[in-house]
Amino acid sequence: MPSHLSAGRPAAQPPGRGSVEALISQARRLKGDVDAVRRDTPSDGADPQERWQRALCDLALTQLDDLDAHLAQLREGPPPVREAPAPAAEPAPRGSSLLSRVGSAEWNLLTDEASWSGELYQILGRDPATAPLTLDELPSLVLDEDRPRLTAMVTDCLVDAKPIDGEFRIVRPGGEVRTVHMMGEPVLGADGSTASMWAVLRDVSELRRSQRAVSETRDSLQRQRQREQTEHRLAAELQEAVLPSWRGSLRLPHQGPQSLDLAAHHLPAATGSPIGGDWYDALELPGGETLLSVGDLTGQGVSVASAMATLLGAVRGMAMAGTEPGRLMSWLNQLLDATVQPALGSAVCCRYRPETRKLVWAQAGHPAPLLFRGGTGRRLRSPNGVLLGATRGAAYDQAEVTLESGDLLLLHTDGLSAGHDSADPVDRLLDLAPRFDAASTAQDCVRTVVEELGATERATDACVLIARVTA
Repeated sequence: MPSHLSAGRPAAQPPGRGSVEALISQARRLKGDVDAVRRDTPSDGADPQERWQRALCDLALTQLDDLDAHLAQLREGPPPVREAPAPAAEPAPRGSSLLSRVGSAEWNLLTDEASWSGELYQILGRDPATAPLTLDELPSLVLDEDRPRLTAMVTDCLVDAKPIDGEFRIVRPGGEVRTVHMMGEPVLGADGSTASMWAVLRDVSELRRSQRAVSETRDSLQRQRQREQTEHRLAAELQEAVLPSWRGSLRLPHQGPQSLDLAAHHLPAATGSPIGGDWYDALELPGGETLLSVGDLTGQGVSVASAMATLLGAVRGMAMAGTEPGRLMSWLNQLLDATVQPALGSAVCCRYRPETRKLVWAQAGHPAPLLFRGGTGRRLRSPNGVLLGATRGAAYDQAEVTLESGDLLLLHTDGLSAGHDSADPVDRLLDLAPRFDAASTAQDCVRTVVEELGATERATDACVLIARVTA
């Protein structure tokens, strides 16, 4: 209980009751708003960011509960001075007044007497019927490692007139460890010397627990973000290493097929989104034939990028061995079915024979290629084929189409048209037929696709591959 003289200054007068009531009303309104935010935050613990948000709300509610109780004490006024030990009282329930009430004490240095408020007995777990502890006895309640801290605070207060503001841990009679925050000042006598010391003590255990929870969830969130950044970089590097690094209308290695003008583009997802499993590829095969393929594996991240690289390697290997597109799809389906972590994928594989201009192709749950001729475009009719990895032992049909000089073939993945309002987004690609017809190179056509459909911030990756028949 504070003296009327505190470090030579008169005690402050209590605020008016009306102003305190207004503060209480504001604090309670704010509690309601914070609690509403807390209830809207998912509590399943699956997302580190949601755990962090909920921990912050819990901490704010704990502090607002304490503020509400402290303002109520301010409205009630200071507790009366106890002249004699009060009868034993029921300990305050944990999580209610033990957290919100503030205890006070004064130690008289001249008489070595101590006076405690009833709340301080509850905070320290002492029987109110016993005499309050002196300054020499108080450290007996404190954990051994915290006693030097309490001794230093008291010594600085009594010797150098420094205010006390610090924390230490106490052990209650049942063995429970609590954290106590202590604030106090020396009380000067008429001659200016230190006559006593007063302090207020508050149990801040739950507050510190909430702060630790916020810190731990924040650290967990930061670690997860670092992992995600690392995984994103690894997936991007793996994707860049696997996909052909075309810049402009480049032919395939070894000068490539003289009969096709090829260009492709990879459109990444929105900034910060995980890398997906989209791919495009063109490969010169023995005998002058050309393999064209695009595909997409479900999922995102390093594991999907790695699986995509494995699948693309299998496509190239089987195509080089002469496997026809339909049979190739069947083998890819078995490959996905046999993986340790099953996945689903879609793909289109085309084999172009320049001597006859025949295009043989198969698909697995993937959008059909688009054929543009004479300023108009159409979808090729898809042969039967289910998603890769969906059905064991699935068979895949083949389709065949004869191309003409000047024809343009466009292969793409689903993400290319994501985010547009058209009922059938492929119509946006077909509407580009006149511009494709006027373009001089395949790269000009790819640039047109990117201008029309690449500006939208997409949730997933996308690829487009264009082959133009030149002879």
